[in-house]
Amino acid sequence: MAPTTKEAQRVQLHKTIWRIANDLRGSVDGWDFKSYVLGMLFYRFISENLTVYINRGEHEAGDAAFDYAKIADDQAEAARQAVVEEKGFFILPSDLFVNVRDGAAGDENLNETLERAFKNIEGSALGTDSEDDIKGLFDDVDVNSNKLGSTVAKRNQKLVKLLDAIGDLPLGRWEDNTIDLFGDAYEYLMQMYAANAGKSGGEYYTPQEVSELLARITVVGKTQVNKVYDPTVGSGSLLLKFDKVLGKNNVRQGFYGQEINLTTYNLARINMFLHGVNYSHFNLAHGDTLIDPQHWDDEPFEAIVSNPPYSIKWEGDANPLLINDERFAPAGVLAPKSKADLAFTMHMLSWLAVNGTAAIVEFPGVLYRGGAERKIRQYLIDNNYVDAVIQLPPDLFFGTTIATCILVLKKSKKTSDVLLVDASAEFTRVGNKNKLLEEHRTRILEAFTTREPQDHFTTVVSNEDIAANEYNIAVSSYVEAEDTREVVDITELNAEIARIVARQAELRTAIDEIVATLEDTHAAR
Repeated sequence: MAPTTKEAQRVQLHKTIWRIANDLRGSVDGWDFKSYVLGMLFYRFISENLTVYINRGEHEAGDAAFDYAKIADDQAEAARQAVVEEKGFFILPSDLFVNVRDGAAGDENLNETLERAFKNIEGSALGTDSEDDIKGLFDDVDVNSNKLGSTVAKRNQKLVKLLDAIGDLPLGRWEDNTIDLFGDAYEYLMQMYAANAGKSGGEYYTPQEVSELLARITVVGKTQVNKVYDPTVGSGSLLLKFDKVLGKNNVRQGFYGQEINLTTYNLARINMFLHGVNYSHFNLAHGDTLIDPQHWDDEPFEAIVSNPPYSIKWEGDANPLLINDERFAPAGVLAPKSKADLAFTMHMLSWLAVNGTAAIVEFPGVLYRGGAERKIRQYLIDNNYVDAVIQLPPDLFFGTTIATCILVLKKSKKTSDVLLVDASAEFTRVGNKNKLLEEHRTRILEAFTTREPQDHFTTVVSNEDIAANEYNIAVSSYVEAEDTREVVDITELNAEIARIVARQAELRTAIDEIVATLEDTHAAR
């Protein structure tokens, strides 16, 4: 009999989700179609979330038969204000996922029905505290797009199939475990789309194993933090790992981040809701973090995690205002226009709390390149901000096979040195990518926590020695790689060679004798 464990159920659910996503998309590119799958998953989530919330209140008040999905819209209106204050949004019964789905097959104007429902949901937050968190969440679910079909009828046919497929997903009873399953389903879809989309997908998704390692590094010795921040937030997966690592409600003031790509920014906000994070507990902004940061007025962050885009272009010294920006000015130089990596690093350092830790995935070149980048590293080392550098294995991330590293920054270190960890061999090949399994993450985290030198794995180098080495902080410059070549006994090898040479001489003599005999025989004939 097949196992019925939670993990087996999750695997089966994942297979079903991915099959649905592929079967339905037809001619639509997978990375584009994800907006429809994830959008509909979100639509179902908030509909069920709201229905259970309202039903629970009525049931506790004594009306055990009450079902919000079955009452009239005008009857529901009385609850609008109170619900928006608590949940951040409101959905009329006629706009609920379950009711739109029930009438979808016979609705010739299904595209208009869905578009109206989405606008009503977003409009419910207008003028309220949650407006910025709800606005535009359905922008990428374009129900009138030609990508879905060349005619309204064809588009609606696909929308019916999508509603049915998402509605049939076995996500269990909401009251039991739906928040976990919705969030888990979303994370799985994001990972699969990223893995199958190459670079375009990998830019927006950090593998969960790496996300967890980064989060754990920033909270060593802590059971809670004030708030967490990611200046290149992508789909939000890095921030949400803190809920797993610290437990619910141990990020006291919530999740903060900024994302330059509008579609990805929408995905990040959806991801927050799907993981049960209330609108009041996250503050995500849209825009260019380097040029137009949106969290200037917030107090510094106790935990910062980020996987910034590698070596992208930015304005740099072409913008005369940036050298006087308080985030970049302390180093006395700006990151090169062609490589913004250390601009992101300086930004994060600027907003890091005195008692905080930042863990940043870096392109390896920033550890040793000269010019402006060397000067920025000098600033970081001379001011004792670099706590550790961890060399990661190659081929961990979607869209690139490069071996990245983790740069760990702190503002109140107790020692004037840097821990260097060579974790390049800490992986297991799974499918077509390398993975940091729990055993690998545990070894890396233990090395980071104890800071004890281990041959071929970790070492601690003083800031003075790093300065003497041109402020090079590449791990391979300090941690000697293990020599895995076979040890050879030279004396034995020479003796074996002598034996081989002697044997060759014997064989040559024997061959010469055979050839001579053959020649004599031939001459006698």
